[in-house]
Amino acid sequence: MTTSKLESPKSDKTCQLVTLGCKVNQYETQLVKEALEKNGYREASETETADLCVVNTCTVTATGDSKSRKLIRHLSKNNPGTKILVMGCYATRDPKTVSELPSVFEVVTDKRELPDVLERHGIVDMPTGISEFEGRKRAYVKVQDGCILRCTYCIIPQVRPGLQSRSPEDIEEEVRRLVGNGFKEIVLTGIHVGHFGVDTTRGKSGKLPFRLWHLFRRLDQIPGDWRMRLSSVETAEINDDFISAAADCEHLCPQFHPSLQSGSDTVLRRMKRRYHVSRFLEKIQRMRERLDHPAFTTDVIVGFPGETDAEFEETMRACQEAAFMKIHIFPFSARKGTPAATYENQISPEVRQERCLQLADLERQLAQNFYHTLIDRELEVLVERECRDHSGWVRGTDRWYVPVLCRGSKADLGSFVAVRGLQDHREYLEADRLSP
Repeated sequence: MTTSKLESPKSDKTCQLVTLGCKVNQYETQLVKEALEKNGYREASETETADLCVVNTCTVTATGDSKSRKLIRHLSKNNPGTKILVMGCYATRDPKTVSELPSVFEVVTDKRELPDVLERHGIVDMPTGISEFEGRKRAYVKVQDGCILRCTYCIIPQVRPGLQSRSPEDIEEEVRRLVGNGFKEIVLTGIHVGHFGVDTTRGKSGKLPFRLWHLFRRLDQIPGDWRMRLSSVETAEINDDFISAAADCEHLCPQFHPSLQSGSDTVLRRMKRRYHVSRFLEKIQRMRERLDHPAFTTDVIVGFPGETDAEFEETMRACQEAAFMKIHIFPFSARKGTPAATYENQISPEVRQERCLQLADLERQLAQNFYHTLIDRELEVLVERECRDHSGWVRGTDRWYVPVLCRGSKADLGSFVAVRGLQDHREYLEADRLSP
């Protein structure tokens, strides 16, 4: 870690914070922002030079590394004399390169050390959680950090090793505060959300487990007009306890994101994933039997090394059988430092692109199929923005995470509105506004 001291505090200290990457990064940036505000900083306007810039980096792909470097250089150029603090996964993976970029005075290689790093520079009042989530209608709450799996394509366990779960008390206090501050949707997120609580009982005989389903049962007791969503969960963590809790919780949205990654068992073995496709589909079916019409979204990596046409067709069939409402499609990107980057039979960019287009076309069909099932249903939509090309209309998401368009105005932003599904389109569901 490279270090230099911040100058003595000014009476009007300005900062600028920029985030690349996942929901966890966005949460962690918000936490730093609130720490800076509590210690006398305010965000610089577009015409001001920021005294301090904070960059939260991503390293999931080589593109993330490149974007991080480009962003740091841009901030240095546009903020003469600024000091740039760099954190995040790229900073952890390659601190030497980051430290040599212009205006960088601190590289945080372990986010667990962030409170100590900030304290060295006079930022002593570090909050235990967030109170706001600026610029968003929903708030992310990080419940755990770290991953102990060894998927052959993923660099994240190297930059966020081990498991670290937050205390249920701190999480509940944070969610209560966010709900009290008007946030209508809280998204529970982490690096491996389904491993929440594993580290608190591992090797500690006699201690009662407190796992993810215990957490959302506890949070479900928080009163108010709000809803809770899980950012992701592995099917390995979907058991009877999880399903029962999901069925019982009033505030929990019936939308779940188990990552398939591939619908071919042979590809899954090369990825070192922990399931067979048949087991994955069985878990989804069990949830459908217990819950009220749940929606499932997923991630798929296309063109993993050695993926044959037949294996890709297996993925297409698995996605169709699972009837996913949304598929996040990622063409395989060889990540230096991962086993998959050294595998033979790398798939050409042209083949990867063609397969991505095929899967995207299937995804749009599956999405519209799901939207169709919501016609004539009463829905609760969190309004997020006005429609630029439809005057007098607003766009938001319902409990199933379906994009919904309905009549509305700027006054509806950030609130729930009641609608009835009217017509399915390839990109959204059109709905009728119901009278209050």
